[in-house]
Amino acid sequence: MQVLTPIQVRVLGALMEKKETTPDQYPLTVKALVSACNQKTMREPVTAYTEGDVGHTLRELAGLDLAREAWGSRVPRWEHTAAKVLGVHSPGLALLCSLMLRGPQTPGELKINTQRLYAFEDLDDVRLALERLARHEPPLVTGLPRAPGQKEGRFAHLLSGAPSMDHAPAPVPEGGLEARLQALEDEIAALSARVSRLEEGD
Repeated sequence: MQVLTPIQVRVLGALMEKKETTPDQYPLTVKALVSACNQKTMREPVTAYTEGDVGHTLRELAGLDLAREAWGSRVPRWEHTAAKVLGVHSPGLALLCSLMLRGPQTPGELKINTQRLYAFEDLDDVRLALERLARHEPPLVTGLPRAPGQKEGRFAHLLSGAPSMDHAPAPVPEGGLEARLQALEDEIAALSARVSRLEEGD
């Protein structure tokens, strides 16, 4: 398989994600896909691609049989064909998608970050799916050396070739993941309370 560029990985990963998380809006228009690529959350790194960037990348992915334009809509819409081309099923696609959009992660982080894409039963289930991707021909993921301060090694996708050790993310501090989850829960609670107040004011 041809090595993908960072923008090709981002566009393909966004298509894969939105198919599962917003099926009523899928296939995606170029404009919607730009927003999906440039999200400020759940993306590493954060990007600022234009419609021209994404449109050109979609044509490149179509040339690689990884994406295609969907028929039957007045506005051009796009869908991915990664499952068929890569020969990967839902668990593997969920892991690949998260790695493509968020960079290297531990099995524990992957279990949390793929919840909306695929419900892994436990960490052993995640590790088994990672092993299958690593044994795939050609390999689709690889384990990274454990960094100082890390309890677990991270995994990275190989769609862009071997990952650069120079750009490996910093270790997550002890309790860092829990802190981020707590912050999200607090934000959701605050938004729910605000919606309730607005409804009471109608």
